[in-house]
Amino acid sequence: MIKTTLIISFYKRTDYLELILAGIRSQNFKDFEIIIADDGSNSEDIKKLTSIIAGFPFPVIHLWHKDLGFRKNRILNRAILTASSDYLIFIDGDCIPHPNFVGEHYLNRCKGVCFTGRRVNLSEKITGSLTPRLVSTGYIQKKFYKLIWDGITGNSDCVEKGFYFKNDFLRKKINSKYRGIVGCNFSVFKSDLLEINGFDTRYEAPSIGEDTDIEYRLKLKGVEIKSLNNIAVQYHLFHKLQERKQVNVDLFNEVKVEGQFFTRFGIKKVTP
Repeated sequence: MIKTTLIISFYKRTDYLELILAGIRSQNFKDFEIIIADDGSNSEDIKKLTSIIAGFPFPVIHLWHKDLGFRKNRILNRAILTASSDYLIFIDGDCIPHPNFVGEHYLNRCKGVCFTGRRVNLSEKITGSLTPRLVSTGYIQKKFYKLIWDGITGNSDCVEKGFYFKNDFLRKKINSKYRGIVGCNFSVFKSDLLEINGFDTRYEAPSIGEDTDIEYRLKLKGVEIKSLNNIAVQYHLFHKLQERKQVNVDLFNEVKVEGQFFTRFGIKKVTP
């Protein structure tokens, strides 16, 4: 049986997907499947995607629905149901995983806990210099000094998140501070997500609904949030920021007033 499932949120950026899959190909932990949760890419993108995943060394499932705007949470809910394993790892389609990324999430798993890592924000220059071959040969890790310098000169951001710590003392020290979930880097047991009815599909814009809402409702259910900072490391590819809409904030405020971990607008649609 597959031990864990890596769910990749995806929309159109097949060039980024190639880099991400190069990072996935290089994972030291091998026993996992991949679900590409596609929020409505067009037929040309799907054709490219199909070519990219052909012959990939891990099982890959491509889930798709029609492009009717930002409906990431809907396709993520489908991915939850499709996953054949009981432990799920979530990343975005613009984040390259460190070679130990999947293994760290899976090996640190614990009942009643959701783990969240962090990411380095790569500059446009560094992003443009990467190729699948470079990623697969561990270029980012081997040439990390270049990333440090790029951070010093003011381009790449949060470069300190890219240090991978093996030492147990350092791991505990750096993660003694509470950190909330980021939607591009977290893992949790499938059963915990099913009990809160997955992602709330009313969020139809980036931010909050993909992580803050999930964190809030998991905590209401009694799930503890623990940090894997400098342990589950990933590298965020450069792109222009998407608009963060007030409607998400307003909706989340409603959720907090209700104070219920189970959303009626998730995997199962429940009428009041």
